[in-house]
Amino acid sequence: MPGIDACLEEAMSLPGARGAAIVDWTSGLALGTAGQSPNGDHEATAAETAELARAAAEYTAFAPEAPAPPAIPAPPSPSEASEASEAADGPATKATDTREGDDEGEGEGGKGPPVQDLIVTTRTGYHILTFVETTFDSSVFLHLWMDRDTGNLALARLRLGRLAERLVLG
Repeated sequence: MPGIDACLEEAMSLPGARGAAIVDWTSGLALGTAGQSPNGDHEATAAETAELARAAAEYTAFAPEAPAPPAIPAPPSPSEASEASEAADGPATKATDTREGDDEGEGEGGKGPPVQDLIVTTRTGYHILTFVETTFDSSVFLHLWMDRDTGNLALARLRLGRLAERLVLG
């Protein structure tokens, strides 16, 4: 399980990597950086990418809330069933269970970061922001800036995902 420095070193070993950072998207601060920065200033880049990450994580267009489970119809009670069968004239009514669902299974949608990753493509490069799941309530992502001509976007996305899973913050 790599720490910040080992994680950045491994990210920089990817083909076409130009710069990498681990950023807290709440504060916009870089927790660690390696290589170059697209604008020459790692802290400014961290703040700018944090804005993008925050927007993706907070707007429901990108990170919708989990849909509520549908209401489960309750079976009719014995008295309702006999009343419905005896009443030939009137329409039978159906009882619906409006109880709140139990918490079983809840949290699966709320577990981990709201967005897995973001990819921004420019004329000369790729920016991949991969969100990191932590044991504490954090808002951290791994940012990799790659050269478009020499980088492999698919490989980088897969490897960053694995790095994010193994990253140890503390």
